Amino acid sequence: MVTREFQDMKLSALGFGAMRLPVLDGDNAKIDVEATEKMVDYAMEQGINYYDTAWGYHEGNSETVMGKALSRYPRDSFYLATKFPGYDLSNMPKVEEIFEKQLEKCGVEYFDFYLVHNVCEMNIDAYLDEKYGIDTYLTKQKENGRIRHLGFSAHGSCEVMRRFLEKYGDHMEFCQIQLNYLDWSFQDAEGKVKLLEEYGIPVWVMEPLRGGRLAKLPKKDEARLTELRPDEKVPAWAFRFIQTLPQVKMVLSGMSDFEQLQENIKTFETEKPLNEREMQELLLVVKDLLDGSLPCTACKYCTSHCPMGLDIPTLISMYNEHCFTGGGFLAPMVIATIPEEKRPTACVGCRSCEKVCPQGIRISEAMKDFAGRLQGDQ
Repeated sequence: MVTREFQDMKLSALGFGAMRLPVLDGDNAKIDVEATEKMVDYAMEQGINYYDTAWGYHEGNSETVMGKALSRYPRDSFYLATKFPGYDLSNMPKVEEIFEKQLEKCGVEYFDFYLVHNVCEMNIDAYLDEKYGIDTYLTKQKENGRIRHLGFSAHGSCEVMRRFLEKYGDHMEFCQIQLNYLDWSFQDAEGKVKLLEEYGIPVWVMEPLRGGRLAKLPKKDEARLTELRPDEKVPAWAFRFIQTLPQVKMVLSGMSDFEQLQENIKTFETEKPLNEREMQELLLVVKDLLDGSLPCTACKYCTSHCPMGLDIPTLISMYNEHCFTGGGFLAPMVIATIPEEKRPTACVGCRSCEKVCPQGIRISEAMKDFAGRLQGDQ
């Protein structure tokens, strides 16, 4: 197992994510405990020592099941991570209550890693509001030894992350972001990595396979990669891309069955970063995957001609995300933070923006389609 140095620790480069554990009868709340324990046993045997869970995973049952599975091993033989669930604003006043309950559910006296969860447009103001005492409480738990390392995860933009870091960056030790070869440009993961470098904060990776989307590619793209590395399977390319980035210390994969676990561990037996030619080919794969996305360059010519004052580049970015993902939580979450008079539904279809768009994007049609898609999600 490839390892990474973090402070005085040696972490397995592959971490066991507990968001997509095997379940019974297709019910996300009913974790298959026997299958999960078998996977944990194999992971431990093969050198994985980092286990990541969270308050809300599997309808609140992931922490309990993972705690039980890991309780069969000496406490100093693994690192356990969980998170404060600020994705739900109603939890903001409950940091102490939730933290104590998490220790109980996991059956431990301390967490090796604890994260402020999902810093994003929806909750950044609340996270920065000192009346909730979240940072104060978690920092105190670190001083008391009940949190060994404190960090945060983020699905928000670079701007949102910077706001969080400006206030709390001096004592954040790591940051978990969505990073894969598609989102390197699509969701500006590259910009987020550079931002974290400014603060000297190492990167933890979530969604290396984009929820499984990068585990299988169109045949022509698979053939392009196979020509370069005949023995490398498609999912391994996503991990090799991340191995090319020196800022990354931890790669989390939410493996939902034993076969996925075996394949990922096999990949992480070796370190094979991409060379320049391989990286270029992978970027061509990304271009194919994003074919059909609106080619907005965020030049903002459109915004100065919109009578409604819409932030069109941001709306197009979220539209592209929503279309590519086929739904998902990210775009609706961001749109919900925008005033109603600035959402896609506010577009009056005057086409003034289209007259100055260098890319010739039919913006009014995109806004109408986006509004319909969001309405259909409700």
